[in-house]
Amino acid sequence: MKSIIYCRVSTNKETQETSLMRQEEELKHLANQHNFDVVEIIKEQASGFDLERDGILHLLDQIKQHNIQAVLIQDETRLGRGNAKIALLHCILKENVKLFSISHNGELQLSESDSMVLKIVSMVEEYQRKLHNIKIKRGMKRAVSQGYKPEKNLKNLGEHSGREKVELPIEEIVRLRKNGLTFSEIAATLRGFGYNTSKATVHRRYQEYHQTEVD
Repeated sequence: MKSIIYCRVSTNKETQETSLMRQEEELKHLANQHNFDVVEIIKEQASGFDLERDGILHLLDQIKQHNIQAVLIQDETRLGRGNAKIALLHCILKENVKLFSISHNGELQLSESDSMVLKIVSMVEEYQRKLHNIKIKRGMKRAVSQGYKPEKNLKNLGEHSGREKVELPIEEIVRLRKNGLTFSEIAATLRGFGYNTSKATVHRRYQEYHQTEVD
């Protein structure tokens, strides 16, 4: 299982360097216990209430781009404090990434209150996505009625329209992703243009594209 170790202390005092090193060693041991493939170790000194942290932003980027399956932390407060913690837990867990902690000596067990808040956040986000997809569909219908021709931007549309398409317009997927759309929203957009695809398929093609770029 591909994993990343994330360590954080709150200040720049020299005494905190020892804590940072201890976190790293303990998390390495936890990774060995579970036979994890640690691809990166991220360490930073910053407030847990701050979302603008180079280390945590890099962690989120790596999760999205490199199929990371687990993140190892000392405990959930190392990710963040207060609302920042909830936001980061949501961002990580919605990518189907598992959290493992030293405090639980295994997979992180969320408190009842944190679990309830995350369920509410997920529910609200799902309705926001549905509303966004409805707006996309209405916008596409309006554009087409005004003469917009999607076949000029999307390949493989027309001849086999309405049937499942093996090929997807990767350039359009990448462009929409750069514009901040989720994989679910991208899939909805492509379905509106006749591509019978799913969030999982779009995500897989996006990963394959990035892997090709790396190779």
